[in-house]
Amino acid sequence: MKRGHFTIGDHAFTAPELAAGLYVVPTPIGNLLDMTLRALDVLAAADVIACEDTRTTAVLLRRYGIDRPRVSYNEHNADTRGPDLLRQISEGSAIALVSDAGTPLVSDPGARLVVQALEEKLAVIPLPGASAPLTALMASGFVGRGEGQADDFRFCGFLPPKQKARRERLEALADSDAITLYFESPARLLATLADMATALGPDRAIVVAREITKMHETFHRGCAESLLAEFAAMDRVRGEIVIAIAPATTPTLTDEAVDDMLKNALQSARTKQAAKQVAEATGRSAKALYERALALKSP
Repeated sequence: MKRGHFTIGDHAFTAPELAAGLYVVPTPIGNLLDMTLRALDVLAAADVIACEDTRTTAVLLRRYGIDRPRVSYNEHNADTRGPDLLRQISEGSAIALVSDAGTPLVSDPGARLVVQALEEKLAVIPLPGASAPLTALMASGFVGRGEGQADDFRFCGFLPPKQKARRERLEALADSDAITLYFESPARLLATLADMATALGPDRAIVVAREITKMHETFHRGCAESLLAEFAAMDRVRGEIVIAIAPATTPTLTDEAVDDMLKNALQSARTKQAAKQVAEATGRSAKALYERALALKSP
C-alpha cells in the first residue's frame, strides 16, 4: 500500500501503512486544530475516505495537505455505496469513515456501515477525538456534583420537532438522576426551552452550549425560564447547539449560575427588577439577590 503524507505548519510527516479495515475517524467540530496525530495518520494513509459530504471534508484535508481519494457516504446513497465500501475492505483496503464534524455514528448515518462491516466480520477500528456532547459535558459543571452517586450521563440526539412528542420526552426526564445531553437547532431553541420550563420545573439547571470550539463559543447557564428570556431577547439565535440538563437529584443552581442569571437580567432591567426576575425563576431571596446584583455592578 502506498504511504500518504500530511503536513502541520512547515513540517511534513509520512503516515504509516494501514491494515485493511473500516477506520472510524472523528474530525473537528469547529476548530481545525482539534485533530489528533493518529487521525491525520489514518486519513493520509487510507485508500479511500468515505465522507458525509466530500466538500466539507476537503476543507480539512487541504488544511493538512492530505490528498487521498474521497467518496460520499450519507443517508441518500448508503444502500448503494455501503456494499462497495465493504467489498473494498474485504479485498484489503483501508477505508476511513468521517462525518462533517465530530465523531461518526453520533447523529449521522455512519452507524449502518459499522453494523454491516461487523456482520461481515470485517475489522472496525475506532479512533477517539472531538465530540460536541462530551465537550459540552466537560463545561457543564454538572459532573462531580452528585452526593455519593455516579456521574451518569446520556446523549439523546435531537428532541422531537413536534411539541407533544417533545414534552413527553422531557417529562420522562423529570426524575432522571443522569445528566442528559441533546442537540438542538437554533430555530427550535425557544420552543424547546419553553417546553423544558413546563416539563422540568423552574429550578432545574440547564446549560446551552453554542458554537463549541469556534470563535463565538458561548455557554449560557441558568434555568429554562431564565434562558428562554435571554435567548428571546436576541435578534436571532445562531450556531450549533448542545443542551445539557442537570440530574434531578443534583443540587441545581450554583452561585455561579445565579450570578450569570443576574448579569443577563441586568442587561435589560433595573437592579431591583432584575433581582425580582431571578428570585421568581430560582426561588431565592429577592433581597439577597438585590444585594448580590449591586455587588456585581460595582467596578
